[in-house]
Amino acid sequence: MKIYEFMNPLPAIKILRLRPENDADIPLPRYMTTQSAGMDVCAANLEDWVLDPGEIRLVPTGFAMALPNGFEAQIRPRSGLAIKQGITLINSPGTIDADYRGEIKIPLINLGSKPYTIHRGARIAQMVIHRVHQVEFQVVEQLDTTARNDGGFGHTGA
Repeated sequence: MKIYEFMNPLPAIKILRLRPENDADIPLPRYMTTQSAGMDVCAANLEDWVLDPGEIRLVPTGFAMALPNGFEAQIRPRSGLAIKQGITLINSPGTIDADYRGEIKIPLINLGSKPYTIHRGARIAQMVIHRVHQVEFQVVEQLDTTARNDGGFGHTGA
């Protein structure tokens, strides 16, 4: 066992194929390299779909999961699709809450200038698992000051 495995055990996430008779050929989310932060998520559409420029489509993945309490899954664009084809997510990152048990679907949008074909089994998004904390707000009369204070976008000159 590597020391980091002992110090940071992997959380178990239950995953369910929703249509195993139809989607056994669709890879479940998986890390493509040993140090990947995100798992690639594949499309489980029954036939190829064309996504025209400006069009939004909710793409099925064929799976649902049970995240442990205190975790979320973030659905993010794949950089190669975004850069090369203009295919991204309409909301990014999308959040999957720990109490959601429905099918994970990917809201793709074509920001490119050409139609894009979503092939069955294509890698269409990434999923990153994060720990989250719920908080309680405390109303105060004033906040402590910082060097930045209310300096907004571009306040450092960049």
